[in-house]
Amino acid sequence: MKHRDKKVAFFDAKPYDRKSFDLANKEFGFNINYYDAHLNSKTVELAYNSDAVCAFVNDVIDKDVLDGLYEHGIELIALRSSGYNNVDYKAALGKVHVVRVPAYSPYAVAEHATALMLALNRKTHRAYYRIRDGNFSINGLLGFDMHNKTAGVIGMGKIGKSLFPY
Repeated sequence: MKHRDKKVAFFDAKPYDRKSFDLANKEFGFNINYYDAHLNSKTVELAYNSDAVCAFVNDVIDKDVLDGLYEHGIELIALRSSGYNNVDYKAALGKVHVVRVPAYSPYAVAEHATALMLALNRKTHRAYYRIRDGNFSINGLLGFDMHNKTAGVIGMGKIGKSLFPY
């Protein structure tokens, strides 16, 4: 089903967003207008003549923005995030529908958390800069063996359970 008559204003668009959404859109045919700018009260006019807005975590979707979108006849804000703390839901009620990504891969997030934990322990970032500068001293870079150590997880939702499934 093609939707060439449906226009989407896509804010905070990065090259990887454009690539993946253009690929997925081949099946649907929406008319997507990509904007590098963040959605906020100064950029809301870019959404004029659109049917929907696609926003990200750094976009400010407060009452002023929602009023502007509503005045332009926009009925849907599709967030490219699971979080929605940047949206004034009370101001959106009865005006604009807001949808979000219910969950990202808990495995990818858990693996990233593990990578960060190891990088902090082994001071990988600091070591990278030293080596790049030709300084091969390990002074101040020693971590500790994590073998037989206990790591705590606050919260045991999908991500925590993916990190420590036992």
